[in-house]
Amino acid sequence: MSSLVQHLQAPTSIPKTLISIFSFPFSPPFLSTISISRRTLPCSALRTTHDRHEPSHKLDHHEFSDTDNEDENEELDVNALEQEAKEAVEAYSTSLSHILTIDDEKNDIKQTAKRHKRGKIGANNVRIPDNLLPRVAIVGRPNVGKSALFNRLVGGNRAIVVDEPGVTRDRLYGRSYWGDREFMVVDTGGVLTLSKSQANVMEDLAITTTVGMDGIPLATREAAVARMPSMIERQAVAAVEESSVIVFVVDGQAGPSAADEEIADWLRRNYSDKCVILAVNKCESPRKGILQASEFWSLGFEPIPISAISGTGTGDLLDLVCSGLQKVEEPNNIDEEEDYVPAISIVGRPNVGKSSILNALVGEDRTIVSPVSGTTRDAIDTEFTGPDGQKFQLIDTAGIRKRAAVASAGSTTEALSVNRAFRAIRRSDVVALVIEAMACITEQDYKIAERIEQEGKGCVIVVNKWDTIPNKNQQTATYYEQDVREKLRILDWAPIVYSTAIAGHSVDKIIDAASEVEKERSRRLGTSILNQVVLEAVAFKPPPRTRAGKRGRVYYCTQAAIRPPTFVFFVNDAKLFPETYRRYMERQLRTDAGFSGTPIRLLWRSRRRVGKDEGKAQESK
Repeated sequence: MSSLVQHLQAPTSIPKTLISIFSFPFSPPFLSTISISRRTLPCSALRTTHDRHEPSHKLDHHEFSDTDNEDENEELDVNALEQEAKEAVEAYSTSLSHILTIDDEKNDIKQTAKRHKRGKIGANNVRIPDNLLPRVAIVGRPNVGKSALFNRLVGGNRAIVVDEPGVTRDRLYGRSYWGDREFMVVDTGGVLTLSKSQANVMEDLAITTTVGMDGIPLATREAAVARMPSMIERQAVAAVEESSVIVFVVDGQAGPSAADEEIADWLRRNYSDKCVILAVNKCESPRKGILQASEFWSLGFEPIPISAISGTGTGDLLDLVCSGLQKVEEPNNIDEEEDYVPAISIVGRPNVGKSSILNALVGEDRTIVSPVSGTTRDAIDTEFTGPDGQKFQLIDTAGIRKRAAVASAGSTTEALSVNRAFRAIRRSDVVALVIEAMACITEQDYKIAERIEQEGKGCVIVVNKWDTIPNKNQQTATYYEQDVREKLRILDWAPIVYSTAIAGHSVDKIIDAASEVEKERSRRLGTSILNQVVLEAVAFKPPPRTRAGKRGRVYYCTQAAIRPPTFVFFVNDAKLFPETYRRYMERQLRTDAGFSGTPIRLLWRSRRRVGKDEGKAQESK
């Protein structure tokens, strides 16, 4: 990049080959029609010298067809080209979003829009950071509708809701609005009781001892399964500890149970200083709801009948929640530029160490880590501040298995978990693709990498469990990188980080690499520099000729978007630029201009004669 800038600053002359490919055999007539004070075309599109009329620089008029000469006479409006480039990017993004569909995404978009509309009612228009908002924890025994209530309060389908116990395991956070009040809602897993036997606990949580346990020794398998209930309960306790208001959810249709009584007793003994609200869920009928709620007076709290599915009674519930929250003062030192917080999603196949990486980064047991494959279900968002003060939104995701394997398993929960993982990729800026060091890169790894590239996200390849590689030497990383580059060619631009998350080794390098990738992804290349890069690339390797002797020409190039960097090439005919030449142009852009760790998109627009196709441009990529 530095050599290119120095080259631009020094006086240069256009190579002869470039003039015959990129320029015109005469002074273009459209030079007089462009307002130089507003905008000028870069040198690669408009550069004209008197040397062009010298015999050594003249074009062979038999070299191009009459159509080419007529295309050269067409006037170019730079401002119009810039606007057309933006429209091309919007059209391409829209078409791509239709191709990369995710189940339940449309419904989630509608719910999110309703949530934002409800939030705009309040007078507070300043976004308060998540860590400064008061928290409201939702607790209760398994399968009483906690996640459904969480989705109702925050809007959208953030939490997985399936009619089976033990779906939620980690803490899940989301913003909620009510009037002019804003707060964080925390969804938790089912709180277990000590009175139940281990077998009953496994049945209540739907924990299997076979699925996802391939290759794990029997002793390790049993120990991991035995620890799962206590780890889920610790996550719920952590949510209660940090919250000002506790919403204790019970099942109105099932009536009071021994588990409900033990949880109520636990809340009274340990959290009498907090506001506890007893929400009797599944009371769809207002008349029956009062009778159903009256059965829970024995728990020692005033019951409120609600229905998380239909929304009945949730307004009264939110009134009580807001009455138990303290008013949060708006910070005076909030910088508007800090509103943008890059999101880093951690994705990969099951059991490669994604949750371990998240816990090592934040320095706490934010998510449950277990040898049990598929422990993480929801996409877990966590705020993180780097050593340099840069804020990030870390997203831990469920392991992504092959679609056929998920379908054959018949698990609705796993299918929804995979959808959440794909949605996490879409709403992130940088994706940390985690692979296990000792495991071979599989076809599924390539498919995940392909999805990352299609979504246009920056990427860092994380080789986790690096300590398991035996007999490492100075060449081990080099050979391993060659293997990764060969098998994940679609991400040959992504940096590679080697880490051991369980011991906390080199996990900070993941954030450093992701930060650099985000900077590259947000970088905008100057139009003059960009066209100079393209000019030199075309001079070094001209577009190939067709059998009819026709050759592609580049008239103008501009960067129309960032995140990811998107470049629009205006050419005489996009069909004259084969895929091999487009890949060559992308390589030249990376070599001369950088953009490490991020995909770049090249859109090719054909400039036709007005009489031939009524002035419309065709788009190709």
